[in-house]
Amino acid sequence: MKEKFIPLHLMPIGSTGKVRNLLAKDDARRRMLDLGLISDTFVEALRKSPSGDPIAYQIRGAVIALRSEEASNIMVEMV
Repeated sequence: MKEKFIPLHLMPIGSTGKVRNLLAKDDARRRMLDLGLISDTFVEALRKSPSGDPIAYQIRGAVIALRSEEASNIMVEMV
């Protein structure tokens, strides 16, 4: 069975995923790694802002807001 990964910003609110790949480059990639977004890290989508962007995620015990532009570069596997 082939694994299916989705961009983080498409993960439904209230669901959890596991980071599988970072597509970002250079400074954006470094920022994501600094936030703890490394392979096999669990991420939970908590809530959207009233405008729908950014979205709050729980990552390694911290709540972090990411814009869709940033979150689209993080591929996750739904768990």
